[in-house]
Amino acid sequence: MPTAIGRDELISRAGRADSPHTLFSTLATQLRRVVPYDAAVWRATDPETGMVTSPVFAENIEDHSCAVYWQYELFTEKVNLFRDLALAPVPVASLWAATGGEPERSSLYRGFLAPRGVHDELRAVLRVDGRPHGYVSLFREKGRAEFSTGERAFLEDLGTPIARLLRAYAKRRPEPSEDALTGTGLLLFDADGALVSANDEARRYLEEMPEGPASLTALGIRVPLWVHGTAMRARAIAEERGGDTARIRMRTRTGRWLVCHASCLRGADGRVGVSAVVIERAPVSDVTPLIVQAYELSEREFEVTQRVARGLSTSGISEELHLSPHTVRDHIKAIFGKLGVSSRGELVGQLFTEYYDPAPPSPSVTGRRGQGVSFGSGRLR
Repeated sequence: MPTAIGRDELISRAGRADSPHTLFSTLATQLRRVVPYDAAVWRATDPETGMVTSPVFAENIEDHSCAVYWQYELFTEKVNLFRDLALAPVPVASLWAATGGEPERSSLYRGFLAPRGVHDELRAVLRVDGRPHGYVSLFREKGRAEFSTGERAFLEDLGTPIARLLRAYAKRRPEPSEDALTGTGLLLFDADGALVSANDEARRYLEEMPEGPASLTALGIRVPLWVHGTAMRARAIAEERGGDTARIRMRTRTGRWLVCHASCLRGADGRVGVSAVVIERAPVSDVTPLIVQAYELSEREFEVTQRVARGLSTSGISEELHLSPHTVRDHIKAIFGKLGVSSRGELVGQLFTEYYDPAPPSPSVTGRRGQGVSFGSGRLR
């Protein structure tokens, strides 16, 4: 049973991280002392679709391998699928245990892991309130023991606290900027998943993406895993291989919210053809639910907040929601406390304005862009 570092201490250290990327790197450093592994991938996910979004933190894995790994997940794998684990009573599983010691039953193992010298994989979905906020994959090389029951349980215990930390990062406001991203970016991927075309707006959006695994394309453009994964998901949907949407919300290096969605086109013969990926600024209606979840507002508190934003009075909210005025005031007081505001105007501004379109900095203020973290030796190729 893991004893090198306590669960609470690990979570406490992770909780001091100032970004999801730093959170993942902190977890990697600390968890490796308790649950030894040779390589790993830590992914944030969109809690609505369960799809990988930014950021992604890879250890000892080459960038292009992350996209190949995800192709198996979407198109051929049947063991320990993340979408299944997200709904399972226990959202943690190891390949060795799930196959009864016969990992060859997994297409991912046969085609990707075994050729790279991997003996076992431990997967976990980081979820809170039934929503997935992250996926973790830990790998052990051949010659090491498979992941134990105790190690699986330790990772399971971390799931909800870490998911809560990931969810809370949505509260971070974007950096003010006079050069806001605008327009609609369009990328086209061929039937083999290769990028064949991109407009200028797409190139600009991709330049603003945070550090993380990416594919270097023939066009000289680096396409992050979460964007490429959206294109692959669209193809999987078109081929009826699972999933009901290919859509994620993601953040740029400066914290701007974007939405990325994809669909797969068909030719005159009905065959699946080009996948079209669109990137654009996320509307307020897409961002607000994430902020509400981050502040842990209840469903009723969100309903009250929406009506406050519409300018309804306490009596108007009371009539519309069939609540007493006293109950409405109690809800508003609780909402103010969670968001740290003292007026309805502050509440509306914080939830519906500041996260979407922050004011540009004054001429005397200069910003500092965080540097990406490079990690790993590229052991898994």
